[in-house]
Formats: sequence, structure tokens, C-alpha cells
Amino acid sequence: MYNILICDDERDIVNALKIYLNDTNYTLYEAYNGKEALQVVKEHEIHLVLLDIMMPEMDGMETMVKIREKSNVPVILLTAKSEDTDKVLGLTVGADDYITKPFNPVEVSARCKSQLRRYMQLGAGNMATSNLQCGAIELDDGEKRVTLDGEEVSLTPTEYDILKLLMQHPGQVFSPKEIYQRIWNDLPYGSENTVAVHIRHLREKLEINPAEPRYLKVVWGQGYKMEKGRLQ
Repeated sequence: MYNILICDDERDIVNALKIYLNDTNYTLYEAYNGKEALQVVKEHEIHLVLLDIMMPEMDGMETMVKIREKSNVPVILLTAKSEDTDKVLGLTVGADDYITKPFNPVEVSARCKSQLRRYMQLGAGNMATSNLQCGAIELDDGEKRVTLDGEEVSLTPTEYDILKLLMQHPGQVFSPKEIYQRIWNDLPYGSENTVAVHIRHLREKLEINPAEPRYLKVVWGQGYKMEKGRLQ
């Protein structure tokens, strides 16, 4: 059973999403502003948050930042087509994905299932241990834990999956499209720009100088790679 929080100030949208996510495996919680959403997250074990950006009292961005202070629960932003800047900002400050209004019911269901699967795998303790290392970065796939110079780094499930992919293939260049297809493998939707934002966020967490990365390299016109055999 998964607990999903739907937060939007428009009740019609909340009701529509409840219909799209009508599944016996889901328990759905409602909130109509950021403060209500934070209270739900505080009182219940939430596995996924669908969060509108434009809301009264406390908007989606501020709400997400506060959620990220205490939790890596997946957050999918609910955005309008005209909110491209907000989409990028949302991904930068911790969102895992976004869905554009008006919603496609199939897309909503697919994206939610993808994020829930990734989140539960990230927290599972029954997977075979696999340790990966690149310089000062270590990834323990058994414990789903990433450290930098021995200090644990908090990653969202999506960030973790991208880092794991690159660390499993040091030196190999992956195009944004390849990364997108592998991480969001069952989703025919989305934008390659999403990958670029997640890479930027990983650099901010793992690189001393994100503008001149030691580990997460861009190969112009081709894609991204983890520097092979990179030492400190």
C-alpha cells in the first residue's frame, strides 16, 4: 500500500487526480495549500507527493524546499504549459519530475508508478550489495547510500539512479536521451532538459566547484559521463 499526497488549490484538479489514481494499492491524501501539505507529510508516511506550483499561503516551491529539509520522498510538480521557468527551478530545488496541465490520465499513472518503484527500490534492504567508487564518491547499492569524502550525501531517488548509471559505466558517454530512456524507461513522455537539470543538481551536491566538475563531465554535443578512474 502506497500513500500519495495530492496538493492543489483547485478542488476539481484534486478530484480529477483522485479518479486517475483510483487504485486499491493507493491511499490518497488531499491538501489545498503548502501548509496543509506539510502537515500531512508530518502526520503520515507519504511515499509520493503531487504538488501544484501556484498556490495561496505557501506555494509549491517553498513547500518542496521544506519537504526536502526532512525527506527524499519523490515530488512530482503539477505545472501549466506557460510555467517552463518554474519547471526548471522546481527540478533544481528538488523535484523529481513534472506533469503538465491539462493532464493525460495514462501519463499521470505511469509517472506515479515510476517514481514509486524507484523510491521503494531506493529504500529496499533486500537487494544485492554493490559498491561503486569514483575518487571521493562512494555508492553502496545495498544500503542505497552515497558518500563524498566519507560524509553521506542526500540524493533524491532520481538523482541516485542517474549517478548509479554513470558510475556503473565510468568513461562511457550517455546522451540525454539515453539517460532519460534508462531512468524513465517506461515513459514515452518528458524532456531531455529534465536530465540536464538533474545533472546540475548532482554536481551541486558532489562537486567542489560545480562549474568545473571533477567527476560528472559533459561531452559537448554528445552527453554526460563519469570521469574514468578520477582521483581526488
